[in-house]
Amino acid sequence: MSLSELCRSCGLCCDGNLFSHVPLQRAEADAARRNGLEVVSLADGSPAVRQCCTALKGRSCTLYAERPEGCRRYACRLFNALAGGTVSFEEARSVVEQAHALLSAVERGLAPDTDPRPTSVLERARFAAWGEASGFSSEIDAARERAEAFLDQHFHGSPRRFEDPT
Repeated sequence: MSLSELCRSCGLCCDGNLFSHVPLQRAEADAARRNGLEVVSLADGSPAVRQCCTALKGRSCTLYAERPEGCRRYACRLFNALAGGTVSFEEARSVVEQAHALLSAVERGLAPDTDPRPTSVLERARFAAWGEASGFSSEIDAARERAEAFLDQHFHGSPRRFEDPT
Protein backbone atom coordinates (compact mmCIF):
# COMPACT_ATOMS: atom_id res chain seq x y z
CA MET A 1 0.00 0.00 0.00
CA SER A 2 1.29 3.45 -0.89
CA LEU A 3 1.76 6.57 1.18
CA SER A 4 -0.55 8.50 -1.14
CA GLU A 5 -3.25 5.88 -0.58
CA LEU A 6 -3.10 6.59 3.15
CA CYS A 7 -3.46 10.34 2.48
CA ARG A 8 -6.34 9.90 0.06
CA SER A 9 -8.23 7.82 2.65
CA CYS A 10 -7.62 10.19 5.56
CA GLY A 11 -8.34 13.82 4.69
CA LEU A 12 -7.60 15.19 8.15
CA CYS A 13 -5.11 17.77 6.90
CA CYS A 14 -7.78 19.07 4.50
CA ASP A 15 -10.91 19.06 6.68
CA GLY A 16 -9.87 21.91 8.97
CA ASN A 17 -9.29 19.82 12.07
CA LEU A 18 -5.49 20.16 11.86
CA PHE A 19 -5.13 23.58 10.18
CA SER A 20 -7.23 26.60 9.37
CA HIS A 21 -5.23 27.53 6.24
CA VAL A 22 -2.64 26.12 3.84
CA PRO A 23 -0.11 28.71 2.62
CA LEU A 24 0.25 29.18 -1.11
CA GLN A 25 3.08 30.53 -3.15
CA ARG A 26 1.86 33.72 -4.81
CA ALA A 27 2.15 32.10 -8.24
CA GLU A 28 -0.29 29.34 -7.16
CA ALA A 29 -3.20 31.57 -6.14
CA ASP A 30 -4.79 31.92 -9.59
CA ALA A 31 -4.54 28.19 -10.32
CA ALA A 32 -6.06 27.42 -6.92
CA ARG A 33 -8.99 29.74 -7.66
CA ARG A 34 -9.48 28.17 -11.12
CA ASN A 35 -9.64 24.78 -9.37
CA GLY A 36 -12.44 26.12 -7.13
CA LEU A 37 -10.42 26.49 -3.95
CA GLU A 38 -11.24 29.30 -1.52
CA VAL A 39 -8.16 31.52 -1.56
CA VAL A 40 -7.87 34.09 1.22
CA SER A 41 -5.21 36.59 2.27
CA LEU A 42 -3.39 36.02 5.54
CA ALA A 43 -2.48 38.89 7.89
CA ASP A 44 0.82 39.41 6.04
CA GLY A 45 -0.98 39.56 2.68
CA SER A 46 0.21 36.17 1.49
CA PRO A 47 -2.34 33.86 -0.16
CA ALA A 48 -3.65 30.71 1.47
CA VAL A 49 -6.35 28.11 0.95
CA ARG A 50 -9.01 28.19 3.67
CA GLN A 51 -9.71 24.86 5.35
CA CYS A 52 -12.15 22.96 5.20
CA CYS A 53 -10.90 22.65 1.66
CA THR A 54 -13.60 22.78 -1.00
CA ALA A 55 -11.77 20.06 -2.95
CA LEU A 56 -12.30 17.56 -0.12
CA LYS A 57 -15.15 15.17 -0.80
CA GLY A 58 -15.61 12.74 2.05
CA ARG A 59 -12.02 11.97 2.96
CA SER A 60 -10.53 12.31 -0.49
CA CYS A 61 -9.05 15.26 -2.37
CA THR A 62 -10.66 15.71 -5.77
CA LEU A 63 -7.58 17.69 -6.90
CA TYR A 64 -4.95 15.35 -5.49
CA ALA A 65 -2.80 15.30 -8.65
CA GLU A 66 -3.09 19.11 -8.99
CA ARG A 67 -3.03 20.10 -5.32
CA PRO A 68 -1.02 23.17 -4.28
CA GLU A 69 2.62 22.85 -3.24
CA GLY A 70 1.74 23.60 0.40
CA CYS A 71 -0.42 20.49 0.40
CA ARG A 72 2.28 18.40 -1.30
CA ARG A 73 4.94 19.49 1.18
CA TYR A 74 2.98 18.63 4.30
CA ALA A 75 3.70 15.27 5.86
CA CYS A 76 1.98 14.45 9.14
CA ARG A 77 3.61 12.39 11.86
CA LEU A 78 1.66 9.30 10.80
CA PHE A 79 2.79 9.71 7.18
CA ASN A 80 6.40 10.04 8.35
CA ALA A 81 6.07 6.97 10.60
CA LEU A 82 4.69 4.94 7.69
CA ALA A 83 7.39 6.24 5.33
CA GLY A 84 10.06 5.43 7.90
CA GLY A 85 8.74 1.92 8.47
CA THR A 86 7.95 2.41 12.16
CA VAL A 87 4.27 1.60 11.54
CA SER A 88 2.64 -0.68 9.00
CA PHE A 89 -0.01 0.45 6.55
CA GLU A 90 -2.62 -1.44 8.57
CA GLU A 91 -1.53 0.28 11.80
CA ALA A 92 -1.63 3.66 10.06
CA ARG A 93 -5.13 3.00 8.71
CA SER A 94 -6.22 2.02 12.22
CA VAL A 95 -4.92 5.33 13.60
CA VAL A 96 -6.81 7.22 10.87
CA GLU A 97 -10.01 5.35 11.76
CA GLN A 98 -9.50 6.09 15.48
CA ALA A 99 -9.07 9.79 14.70
CA HIS A 100 -12.26 9.86 12.64
CA ALA A 101 -14.14 7.99 15.38
CA LEU A 102 -13.00 10.55 17.97
CA LEU A 103 -14.11 13.41 15.73
CA SER A 104 -17.46 11.70 15.12
CA ALA A 105 -17.97 11.45 18.88
CA VAL A 106 -17.49 15.21 19.15
CA GLU A 107 -19.75 15.91 16.18
CA ARG A 108 -22.60 13.81 17.59
CA GLY A 109 -22.78 16.22 20.53
CA LEU A 110 -22.95 19.36 18.39
CA ALA A 111 -25.85 21.06 16.71
CA PRO A 112 -25.97 20.48 12.95
CA ASP A 113 -23.65 22.69 10.92
CA THR A 114 -25.80 25.29 9.17
CA ASP A 115 -22.92 27.43 7.90
CA PRO A 116 -22.85 27.37 4.06
CA ARG A 117 -19.04 27.21 4.23
CA PRO A 118 -17.89 23.89 5.69
CA THR A 119 -16.45 24.22 9.19
CA SER A 120 -14.33 21.66 10.99
CA VAL A 121 -15.77 19.64 13.85
CA LEU A 122 -13.17 20.94 16.31
CA GLU A 123 -13.74 24.56 15.30
CA ARG A 124 -17.49 24.14 15.77
CA ALA A 125 -16.87 22.54 19.19
CA ARG A 126 -14.58 25.40 20.26
CA PHE A 127 -17.14 28.00 19.22
CA ALA A 128 -19.90 26.09 21.00
CA ALA A 129 -17.81 26.00 24.19
CA TRP A 130 -16.94 29.70 24.01
CA GLY A 131 -20.54 30.67 23.43
CA GLU A 132 -21.80 28.03 25.83
CA ALA A 133 -24.27 26.99 23.15
CA SER A 134 -27.53 25.40 24.11
CA GLY A 135 -26.96 21.75 24.89
CA PHE A 136 -23.18 22.07 25.09
CA SER A 137 -21.81 19.91 27.88
CA SER A 138 -18.60 19.07 29.65
CA GLU A 139 -18.79 15.62 27.99
CA ILE A 140 -18.61 17.23 24.55
CA ASP A 141 -15.71 19.40 25.68
CA ALA A 142 -13.92 16.33 27.07
CA ALA A 143 -14.48 14.52 23.76
CA ARG A 144 -13.02 17.54 21.93
CA GLU A 145 -9.96 17.51 24.19
CA ARG A 146 -9.45 13.76 23.57
CA ALA A 147 -9.70 14.28 19.82
CA GLU A 148 -7.28 17.23 19.87
CA ALA A 149 -4.76 15.29 21.96
CA PHE A 150 -4.96 12.31 19.58
CA LEU A 151 -4.48 14.54 16.53
CA ASP A 152 -1.52 16.25 18.23
CA GLN A 153 0.05 12.89 19.02
CA HIS A 154 -0.40 11.21 15.64
CA PHE A 155 -0.87 13.86 12.99
CA HIS A 156 0.53 17.31 13.71
CA GLY A 157 3.83 17.60 11.97
CA SER A 158 5.99 20.23 10.37
CA PRO A 159 5.61 21.34 6.79
CA ARG A 160 8.72 21.29 4.71
CA ARG A 161 9.72 24.92 4.24
CA PHE A 162 10.03 26.68 0.90
CA GLU A 163 11.10 30.06 -0.33
CA ASP A 164 8.46 31.95 -2.30
CA PRO A 165 10.20 33.06 -5.51
CA THR A 166 7.80 35.97 -6.10
